[in-house]
Amino acid sequence: MSDLPAQGLEGPTQDLVSDVFARGCTSRAAFEDVTSKWASLVLIALGEGRYRFNALRRRVDGVSERMLSQTLQTLERDGMLTREVLTAIPPRVEYSLTPLGARVAEQLRGLADLLEASVPELQTARERERD
Repeated sequence: MSDLPAQGLEGPTQDLVSDVFARGCTSRAAFEDVTSKWASLVLIALGEGRYRFNALRRRVDGVSERMLSQTLQTLERDGMLTREVLTAIPPRVEYSLTPLGARVAEQLRGLADLLEASVPELQTARERERD
C-alpha cells in the first residue's frame, strides 16, 4: 500500500495521464491527425528535407492543393512542422519538420519501408480476396 496520501500527496490527476485510447486525450487527437493518409505522406516527404508548397504537392502525388494546405495547417498546429516565409521576389514559403515531426516521420518511414518491402505479400493477399 502506498503512503502517498498519508504525506498529503495524491497520485497523478486524470489531466496528466496521456492515453491514446482516451477520447479526450491530446495524444489521440494528434494520432488522428498524423495517421490521416495525406499527413502521413507529407511527414514522410518532409523527412527527406525542406519543401516548397508546389514541390511538396508534386512529391505527394494525388493530393489536391486545398487538402495539402489543410494538412500543412493541421501539422503546424500540432507542432510537427514549421512554415518559413523567405524574403525573396516573389516571396517563398518552405516547410520543414520540427524535432517532434522528425521523430514521428522516422516512425512513419519505418512503416512505409515495411509496407513497400511487403508488396508481394500484399498482392498475393489481395488476389486471394478477389478469388
